Amino acid sequence: MAAHSTYLGRFAPSPSGTLHFGSLVAALGSFLQARSYRGQWHVRIEDIDPPREIPGAADAILRQLTHYGLYWDGPVVYQSQRSQAYLDVLSELARQGLSYNCDCTRARIQQLGGLYDGHCRQRCLSTRHAAVRLRQTRPVLSFIDRLRGEIHADPALAREDFIIRRRDGLFAYNLAVVVDDAALGVTEVVRGADLIEPTVRQLALYRQLGYKEPGYLHLPLALTPAGTKLSKQNHAPTLSDGDPLPVLADALVFLNQPLAQGWRDLTLESMLDWAIRHWSPASIPLAPQDTTHTHPFSKDVG
Repeated sequence: MAAHSTYLGRFAPSPSGTLHFGSLVAALGSFLQARSYRGQWHVRIEDIDPPREIPGAADAILRQLTHYGLYWDGPVVYQSQRSQAYLDVLSELARQGLSYNCDCTRARIQQLGGLYDGHCRQRCLSTRHAAVRLRQTRPVLSFIDRLRGEIHADPALAREDFIIRRRDGLFAYNLAVVVDDAALGVTEVVRGADLIEPTVRQLALYRQLGYKEPGYLHLPLALTPAGTKLSKQNHAPTLSDGDPLPVLADALVFLNQPLAQGWRDLTLESMLDWAIRHWSPASIPLAPQDTTHTHPFSKDVG
């Protein structure tokens, strides 16, 4: 693929646990996409939800990435150190009348069917015991995914005034990810398909703030044998700290990418270099996959 020096991608795990096979697929896909453009690949630790974080997980994630040869550019960004940037954006949105305080409970919203109805838009509430919501003025009803084509959102969901700061004072994911990706200059977000739904909210926030929007490519999800998403919440096993080559081979097979002949005899660097040169986003499958059928090489790796 031709050089594209302005490409900038990222991998942004949360330290709620160590990386598992599904995490590796997301990291590898974003890494190969960035390196195939001869672009930059950055790592951000999304540590803005302390109750869900596991002590030591952030450092363990970075060790796992280097164990699998996924070296990043520049310093690691920690969202826990970015509070002032989020506060500045919240202040600007409030100044422009693009946000408001809301004291509606989760129970009330569930009684409405799960979508917020704008109840607090005109109530002029104080910040005490209140969340902050974006006042939707530029809802995004669809977007183009590089792999999946045009994706249409549920119009009601796309028009919802979503939370940008939680009632407990923590910054919401949709706010932090947009502010950080824009500050870094991310040109394309490559991540798992479980994050398709919030994309229209993030794009709406990009437009409200006047930021340049990135492109998107959502990778297929890795599933457990029971058909649920392989995730930290579902106690997915952590990545092996043994030989990384078979596990990387499994991840490439999962993404329907070719393997170099004699890959078992390659160095880690050579295997990744080969994968970069032969990276084919058009070959990536759309559907989620049961990982019990996509681990042909690492069954005995421990």
